[in-house]
Amino acid sequence: MFKPNFRYTNKIVGNLTQIAAARELVLNSPFIPKWEVSLRREAIIRSAHSSTAIEGNRLSLEQVSDLAQGREIMAARKDRQEVLNYLKVLQSIDKLTDGKKITEKDILRIHKTATKDTLENPSDCGAYRNRYVIVGNRLTGEVFFRPPSNEDVPKLMKALVIWLNSFEAKALDPVIEAGVAHYEFVRIHPFIDGNGRTARVLAALILYLRGFDTKQFFCLDDFYDSDRPAYYRVLQGVNQNTLDITKWLEYFVEGVKVSIAAVKERVVRLSSERLRKAKKGQIALTERQMKIVEFINQNGRITNRDVRDMFKISDRAALKEIRKLVDLEVIKAEGKGRSLIYVLA
Repeated sequence: MFKPNFRYTNKIVGNLTQIAAARELVLNSPFIPKWEVSLRREAIIRSAHSSTAIEGNRLSLEQVSDLAQGREIMAARKDRQEVLNYLKVLQSIDKLTDGKKITEKDILRIHKTATKDTLENPSDCGAYRNRYVIVGNRLTGEVFFRPPSNEDVPKLMKALVIWLNSFEAKALDPVIEAGVAHYEFVRIHPFIDGNGRTARVLAALILYLRGFDTKQFFCLDDFYDSDRPAYYRVLQGVNQNTLDITKWLEYFVEGVKVSIAAVKERVVRLSSERLRKAKKGQIALTERQMKIVEFINQNGRITNRDVRDMFKISDRAALKEIRKLVDLEVIKAEGKGRSLIYVLA
């Protein structure tokens, strides 16, 4: 029977309060529909980049973005495939389970998709490990962590899944449940490879199923990738005799707070008072138009040259984008000739 060992600290409670407030602001903002699509796409791309980068993938954020848009890139086959796999998992998060419950079959399927065509032994994809692994530095031989034996993996995973679907788990804040699941999964280390990626997908799936991030606006993996040594240090710092994960949860909850704060800041910039009070209601803008509005919110104004440089387009094409926004009464012109600028209407 799995029962997580942790306590609520002032840091955890304070951060959960800030997370709830920021989340409400984000989800209740009067989003323009196409902005929602853009925010979701960007969050998925950043998650795919960060989560695979933590485990050594060498693709840049720009390359991951190109792959997400179906473009060809020059990269090592394994790096490319890892990212494509992760993108596929995140883009189909609403189909990873048959309902509100998470089963072992779901987890095995997630791992199989996330590691397809990337492991030395294809039979290891979507299958619990049948040989022992250690977590360490391959170059120095230093051992960071020794997971449970192969024989213990099935019963430990069964216990974790039972807990995930229990009343006790659902009574917790979704962020706490996701943090507990993330750590316990990594501790069990049920697969030969791909455990970290699968653990992070599992955490994201829990937040999705619990209604915390149904729109997939939040990229949690950026926080881990920004300081990988800290991520591993906190994971490895849990006492294996007591399995007290309080410190890990403090770190995990802080990561969620930082991630949501980043989204909130952007939402505040995008949702200007002028657009919120637009008499015509919501105005559907293209991604380029959205970036122009965001630029004005940040800088107070924009010029034709700014638009041209932003998108690497001609003067005529830039003026065309600007005129669309003027016609929609989102922006207006001020000044003349070389002093001509555009501000929010």
